[in-house]
Amino acid sequence: MKKKICFLMDSLFTIGGVQRVTAVIAKELSRYYDVTIVCFDSPDKKDTSLYGLNEADISYRFYNYPQVGKIQNFVCKLYSGLYRKLQPKWEWASNIYALSSFPKALRRSLENELRQEGYDTIIGVHAPLATRLATMKPRLGGARCIGWIHNSFEALYSKQSLYIGQDRKRHYILQLRKLDATVVLCRHDADCYSDYDPRFRPDVIYNPLTLTPGTPSEGTSKRFLAVGRFSKLHKGFDLLIDAFSIFAKHDDEWMLDIVGEGPEEQLYREKIAAYGLEQRVFLHPFTTHIQDYYSGAQVYVLSSRWEGFGLVLVEAMAHGLPVVSSNLPTSLEIMGDYGIYFENGNVEELAKSLLQATRIDWKSKSRQAYAIAQRFSAENIIAQWRAII
Repeated sequence: MKKKICFLMDSLFTIGGVQRVTAVIAKELSRYYDVTIVCFDSPDKKDTSLYGLNEADISYRFYNYPQVGKIQNFVCKLYSGLYRKLQPKWEWASNIYALSSFPKALRRSLENELRQEGYDTIIGVHAPLATRLATMKPRLGGARCIGWIHNSFEALYSKQSLYIGQDRKRHYILQLRKLDATVVLCRHDADCYSDYDPRFRPDVIYNPLTLTPGTPSEGTSKRFLAVGRFSKLHKGFDLLIDAFSIFAKHDDEWMLDIVGEGPEEQLYREKIAAYGLEQRVFLHPFTTHIQDYYSGAQVYVLSSRWEGFGLVLVEAMAHGLPVVSSNLPTSLEIMGDYGIYFENGNVEELAKSLLQATRIDWKSKSRQAYAIAQRFSAENIIAQWRAII
């Protein structure tokens, strides 16, 4: 009988890198295990063709939390507010906060959902669900519980964090220690966790190449490419447009394509118009045929302020594209001295890097790109997941 594996995640049937990576891992693991994905999506949004999930034997369960009583909700919020304000260092205080931030009515309901199928392993996708999994662990029938962290250490816990922040860093790490394993996406992040708490040593499993590469780039199009969600600050497309406006003063041929969707789209369009770059910078909606854009580009640009793992770097290199990237730890780890790097957030340096990229030995860089991409094949990555499961 196959082992039963469950992925617990907020959303699967929406557009995003985490969704795509989870789908690929789940599909590959379904060859060896009985795989179920429990998500908080509405059942009417189920579209298994979105990430090719219809090609695999995977079960889906759609879950919604029940309502919490007013009194229980008030008490929980009161303690949670005090904990975040006072930031006590005692582990018992963190344990109480884990309960107060995850009220009993919600906790018991989700525990019942996860227990009824008798899973052997449950994987909590993203830090918040991983910590909730840690809180529920004693009541999950002995299931092996694994946290899968997709954001970088800095993105989660820095002063500027849009996710968790410094006031809950100690709490999250104390709770993640309770899991049977925690997976992070690069060695830099694993070292950051262990430097903060030597008793906590996460495992490192890189994300795999999640698509079948299209036609290799010919390196003659004079087009830069950037891909990602148009979310606040994260991908740095605002920086990229600013940098391209500087670059454009020294070059009148190269174009820039940015593929994605999200709340910052209007900001980007306003910048493009303000710089008078409507004929050189183009925004394109998300597509399931992203390979066409990689094939048609000459250089890929990663302008992100942070990344858990730069999957688009691997996708770009699998099409033979040289890469310009901010000097993020994960980029350096993936590419070593191959990439053309600029200081994270430095628009002037990014503009200089774009100009440098137009003058490289493209064919030599392209050959190196293919070699690097091979390290991230699904076969190599799945072997590591099977070992940890």
